[in-house]
Amino acid sequence: MSDLLVSIRHARAEDADALSKVFDAAWQESYQGIIPGVALTKMLQRRSPRWWRSALSRGRSLVVLDIGQGIAGYVSYGRCRDRALPADGEIDEFYLLPEYQGLGFGRRLFNAVRNDLRDGGMQRIAVWALAENERARAFYRALGGRRIAETEERIGGVPLTKVAYLFR
Repeated sequence: MSDLLVSIRHARAEDADALSKVFDAAWQESYQGIIPGVALTKMLQRRSPRWWRSALSRGRSLVVLDIGQGIAGYVSYGRCRDRALPADGEIDEFYLLPEYQGLGFGRRLFNAVRNDLRDGGMQRIAVWALAENERARAFYRALGGRRIAETEERIGGVPLTKVAYLFR
């Protein structure tokens, strides 16, 4: 029997390949059938390891869930970019490999990011989810998120509703 070493740490340039794989797997699982096929494929192709190395140099906080054998998830976050929301902080992206979902890792990762944002003086945190992604929406509700806004975005020519949740 072996122990699983799990850590949450800031992403590094050498994580770019793993981040690309997590993004690809999580988006395929979460958005296939919601985002039109061609648009989804193009989004996945844009998030190459090269894109991730560039993203890591931009200064937005990005932490990874490192399970010892590799990266199983990540969260990108920082100051809230939408001034219309009653939030100081924002989670931009939150993804886990499908095989690590439903095991408590997401909650652990969320709490670590929430603590980091609070340490930075950001008490109210916003996160957006596509309305058709019921799994994500249920996750945010279970963590205590309160629905505060809704907007529509066109992706691949299809209007998709996004829902914002607020955490205090």
